[in-house]
Amino acid sequence: MKLVFIRHGDPDYVNDTLTERGRREARALAERVKTWDVDKFFCSPLGRARDTADVSLKAIGRDATVYDWLREFYIPIDDPLTGEKRIPWDLMPTYWTKQPELYDKDGWQSGALMSTGDVAAQYERVRSGIDGILADYGYRRDGRLYRTDGGNDKTVVFFCHLGVQFVALSYLLGIAAPVLWHSFFVAPTSVTTVATEEREKGVAAFRCKGLGDVSHLLNAGIVPSDSGFFDEVFKA
Repeated sequence: MKLVFIRHGDPDYVNDTLTERGRREARALAERVKTWDVDKFFCSPLGRARDTADVSLKAIGRDATVYDWLREFYIPIDDPLTGEKRIPWDLMPTYWTKQPELYDKDGWQSGALMSTGDVAAQYERVRSGIDGILADYGYRRDGRLYRTDGGNDKTVVFFCHLGVQFVALSYLLGIAAPVLWHSFFVAPTSVTTVATEEREKGVAAFRCKGLGDVSHLLNAGIVPSDSGFFDEVFKA
Protein backbone atom coordinates (compact mmCIF):
# COMPACT_ATOMS: atom_id res chain seq x y z
CA MET A 1 0.00 0.00 0.00
CA LYS A 2 1.21 3.50 -0.82
CA LEU A 3 0.63 6.73 1.10
CA VAL A 4 1.41 9.83 -0.95
CA PHE A 5 1.87 13.18 0.79
CA ILE A 6 1.66 16.35 -1.32
CA ARG A 7 2.59 19.74 0.05
CA HIS A 8 0.41 22.63 -1.11
CA GLY A 9 1.59 24.98 -3.86
CA ASP A 10 3.60 28.16 -3.34
CA PRO A 11 1.57 29.89 -0.63
CA ASP A 12 -0.03 33.25 -0.14
CA TYR A 13 -0.12 32.86 3.65
CA VAL A 14 -1.87 36.19 4.27
CA ASN A 15 -4.93 35.13 2.29
CA ASP A 16 -4.49 31.37 2.84
CA THR A 17 -4.44 30.58 -0.86
CA LEU A 18 -1.87 30.17 -3.63
CA THR A 19 0.30 32.70 -5.37
CA GLU A 20 0.21 32.80 -9.16
CA ARG A 21 3.35 30.71 -9.07
CA GLY A 22 1.56 28.26 -6.80
CA ARG A 23 -1.31 27.96 -9.27
CA ARG A 24 1.12 27.12 -12.06
CA GLU A 25 2.65 24.50 -9.80
CA ALA A 26 -0.79 23.05 -9.04
CA ARG A 27 -1.57 22.74 -12.75
CA ALA A 28 1.71 20.93 -13.36
CA LEU A 29 0.97 18.66 -10.41
CA ALA A 30 -2.48 17.83 -11.81
CA GLU A 31 -0.88 16.50 -14.99
CA ARG A 32 1.00 14.06 -12.81
CA VAL A 33 -1.83 13.12 -10.46
CA LYS A 34 -4.22 12.27 -13.28
CA THR A 35 -1.93 9.41 -14.33
CA TRP A 36 -2.19 7.74 -10.90
CA ASP A 37 -4.57 5.00 -9.80
CA VAL A 38 -5.76 6.47 -6.49
CA ASP A 39 -8.29 4.84 -4.20
CA LYS A 40 -8.99 7.85 -1.97
CA PHE A 41 -7.91 11.46 -1.59
CA PHE A 42 -7.67 13.33 1.72
CA CYS A 43 -7.10 17.04 2.28
CA SER A 44 -6.34 19.64 4.90
CA PRO A 45 -9.15 22.17 5.52
CA LEU A 46 -6.82 25.12 4.92
CA GLY A 47 -7.26 27.13 1.75
CA ARG A 48 -3.82 26.68 0.24
CA ALA A 49 -4.07 22.89 0.48
CA ARG A 50 -7.64 22.80 -0.82
CA ASP A 51 -6.80 25.13 -3.70
CA THR A 52 -3.91 22.85 -4.65
CA ALA A 53 -6.06 19.72 -4.42
CA ASP A 54 -8.95 21.23 -6.37
CA VAL A 55 -6.90 21.57 -9.54
CA SER A 56 -6.03 17.86 -9.56
CA LEU A 57 -9.45 16.70 -8.38
CA LYS A 58 -11.34 18.69 -11.01
CA ALA A 59 -9.06 17.28 -13.70
CA ILE A 60 -10.11 13.73 -12.82
CA GLY A 61 -13.64 14.30 -11.51
CA ARG A 62 -12.88 13.18 -7.97
CA ASP A 63 -13.49 14.46 -4.44
CA ALA A 64 -11.36 14.50 -1.30
CA THR A 65 -12.30 13.85 2.30
CA VAL A 66 -11.29 16.84 4.45
CA TYR A 67 -9.78 16.09 7.86
CA ASP A 68 -9.00 18.79 10.39
CA TRP A 69 -5.97 16.85 11.69
CA LEU A 70 -4.28 17.41 8.31
CA ARG A 71 -4.11 21.17 8.88
CA GLU A 72 -0.67 22.68 9.43
CA PHE A 73 0.96 21.85 12.76
CA TYR A 74 0.74 25.37 14.16
CA ILE A 75 0.90 24.49 17.85
CA PRO A 76 2.45 27.39 19.81
CA ILE A 77 5.22 26.59 22.28
CA ASP A 78 7.42 28.84 24.40
CA ASP A 79 10.51 29.97 22.54
CA PRO A 80 13.40 28.84 24.77
CA LEU A 81 15.48 31.87 23.75
CA THR A 82 12.94 34.71 23.85
CA GLY A 83 10.06 33.37 25.94
CA GLU A 84 7.62 34.33 23.19
CA LYS A 85 5.32 31.89 21.45
CA ARG A 86 6.48 30.21 18.25
CA ILE A 87 5.71 27.15 16.14
CA PRO A 88 7.52 23.97 17.25
CA TRP A 89 9.26 23.36 13.92
CA ASP A 90 11.07 26.68 13.71
CA LEU A 91 13.85 26.45 16.31
CA MET A 92 17.36 27.84 15.99
CA PRO A 93 20.01 25.19 15.24
CA THR A 94 22.29 26.23 18.10
CA TYR A 95 19.42 25.34 20.45
CA TRP A 96 17.63 22.30 19.08
CA THR A 97 20.75 20.33 18.17
CA LYS A 98 21.76 20.35 21.85
CA GLN A 99 18.45 18.99 23.16
CA PRO A 100 18.49 15.16 23.42
CA GLU A 101 14.71 15.07 23.98
CA LEU A 102 14.13 16.41 20.47
CA TYR A 103 15.94 13.38 19.00
CA ASP A 104 13.76 10.93 20.97
CA LYS A 105 11.57 9.22 18.36
CA ASP A 106 9.10 8.02 20.99
CA GLY A 107 9.00 10.95 23.40
CA TRP A 108 9.90 14.13 21.51
CA GLN A 109 6.32 15.41 21.81
CA SER A 110 6.17 15.13 25.60
CA GLY A 111 9.52 16.63 26.62
CA ALA A 112 9.93 19.86 28.56
CA LEU A 113 9.91 22.16 25.53
CA MET A 114 6.96 20.66 23.66
CA SER A 115 4.99 20.45 26.90
CA THR A 116 4.79 24.26 26.94
CA GLY A 117 2.15 23.83 24.21
CA ASP A 118 -0.51 21.35 23.17
CA VAL A 119 1.91 19.38 21.00
CA ALA A 120 1.37 15.92 22.51
CA ALA A 121 -2.41 16.12 22.11
CA GLN A 122 -2.16 17.34 18.53
CA TYR A 123 0.40 14.66 17.70
CA GLU A 124 -2.06 12.10 19.01
CA ARG A 125 -4.72 13.49 16.64
CA VAL A 126 -2.41 12.96 13.68
CA ARG A 127 -1.44 9.46 14.84
CA SER A 128 -5.08 8.52 15.36
CA GLY A 129 -6.03 9.96 11.98
CA ILE A 130 -3.38 7.96 10.14
CA ASP A 131 -4.19 4.78 12.04
CA GLY A 132 -7.90 5.21 11.39
CA ILE A 133 -7.32 5.33 7.64
CA LEU A 134 -4.91 2.40 7.72
CA ALA A 135 -7.36 0.36 9.78
CA ASP A 136 -9.92 0.80 7.01
CA TYR A 137 -7.40 -0.88 4.69
CA GLY A 138 -6.69 -3.75 7.07
CA TYR A 139 -3.58 -2.46 8.85
CA ARG A 140 -3.61 -2.47 12.66
CA ARG A 141 -0.89 -0.70 14.65
CA ASP A 142 1.09 -3.01 16.93
CA GLY A 143 3.97 -1.24 18.64
CA ARG A 144 6.12 0.23 15.85
CA LEU A 145 4.71 -2.08 13.18
CA TYR A 146 1.39 -2.91 11.59
CA ARG A 147 -0.40 -6.22 11.51
CA THR A 148 -2.47 -7.26 8.52
CA ASP A 149 -4.44 -10.31 7.47
CA GLY A 150 -3.82 -9.71 3.80
CA GLY A 151 -2.56 -6.26 2.91
CA ASN A 152 -3.29 -4.54 -0.39
CA ASP A 153 -1.78 -2.43 -3.15
CA LYS A 154 -4.07 0.60 -2.86
CA THR A 155 -2.81 4.18 -3.06
CA VAL A 156 -4.16 7.06 -0.97
CA VAL A 157 -3.14 10.70 -1.36
CA PHE A 158 -2.92 13.46 1.24
CA PHE A 159 -2.88 17.15 0.27
CA CYS A 160 -1.43 18.91 3.29
CA HIS A 161 1.53 20.90 4.64
CA LEU A 162 5.23 20.60 5.42
CA GLY A 163 4.92 20.55 9.21
CA VAL A 164 2.09 18.04 9.56
CA GLN A 165 3.50 15.87 6.78
CA PHE A 166 6.68 15.38 8.77
CA VAL A 167 4.65 14.59 11.89
CA ALA A 168 2.91 11.79 9.98
CA LEU A 169 6.24 10.53 8.60
CA SER A 170 7.71 10.66 12.10
CA TYR A 171 5.03 8.26 13.28
CA LEU A 172 5.15 5.94 10.29
CA LEU A 173 8.95 5.73 10.01
CA GLY A 174 10.03 6.00 13.66
CA ILE A 175 12.02 9.23 13.35
CA ALA A 176 11.63 12.15 15.77
CA ALA A 177 9.58 14.90 14.14
CA PRO A 178 11.98 17.72 15.16
CA VAL A 179 14.75 15.94 13.25
CA LEU A 180 12.58 15.78 10.14
CA TRP A 181 11.33 19.37 10.58
CA HIS A 182 14.80 20.84 10.85
CA SER A 183 16.87 18.51 8.67
CA PHE A 184 14.64 17.90 5.64
CA PHE A 185 12.76 20.16 3.23
CA VAL A 186 9.92 19.48 0.80
CA ALA A 187 9.11 22.15 -1.77
CA PRO A 188 5.58 23.30 -2.64
CA THR A 189 3.63 20.61 -4.58
CA SER A 190 6.40 18.10 -3.92
CA VAL A 191 5.42 14.44 -3.75
CA THR A 192 6.53 12.14 -0.94
CA THR A 193 5.71 8.43 -1.04
CA VAL A 194 5.87 5.79 1.69
CA ALA A 195 4.86 2.20 1.09
CA THR A 196 4.39 -0.96 3.09
CA GLU A 197 7.01 -3.67 3.04
CA GLU A 198 5.50 -7.02 4.04
CA ARG A 199 8.52 -9.28 4.31
CA GLU A 200 7.04 -11.35 7.11
CA LYS A 201 3.60 -12.90 6.97
CA GLY A 202 1.02 -10.61 8.57
CA VAL A 203 3.57 -7.88 9.36
CA ALA A 204 3.90 -4.54 7.55
CA ALA A 205 6.40 -1.73 8.00
CA PHE A 206 6.49 1.55 6.12
CA ARG A 207 9.49 2.62 4.06
CA CYS A 208 10.04 5.91 2.24
CA LYS A 209 10.34 5.47 -1.53
CA GLY A 210 10.70 9.14 -2.42
CA LEU A 211 10.89 12.40 -0.48
CA GLY A 212 9.97 15.78 -1.93
CA ASP A 213 9.95 14.78 -5.60
CA VAL A 214 9.38 17.77 -7.92
CA SER A 215 9.88 16.15 -11.31
CA HIS A 216 6.47 17.43 -12.47
CA LEU A 217 7.68 21.00 -11.92
CA LEU A 218 10.96 20.45 -13.71
CA ASN A 219 9.14 18.79 -16.62
CA ALA A 220 6.92 21.87 -16.87
CA GLY A 221 9.89 24.25 -16.78
CA ILE A 222 9.02 25.56 -13.33
CA VAL A 223 11.78 26.24 -10.82
CA PRO A 224 10.71 24.75 -7.47
CA SER A 225 9.87 27.29 -4.78
CA ASP A 226 12.04 27.61 -1.66
CA SER A 227 9.08 28.69 0.47
CA GLY A 228 9.80 27.49 4.00
CA PHE A 229 13.55 27.05 3.47
CA PHE A 230 15.76 29.44 5.42
CA ASP A 231 18.64 30.01 3.03
CA GLU A 232 19.59 33.52 4.15
CA VAL A 233 22.62 34.27 6.31
CA PHE A 234 21.88 36.18 9.50
CA LYS A 235 23.34 39.65 9.58
CA ALA A 236 23.51 41.70 12.77
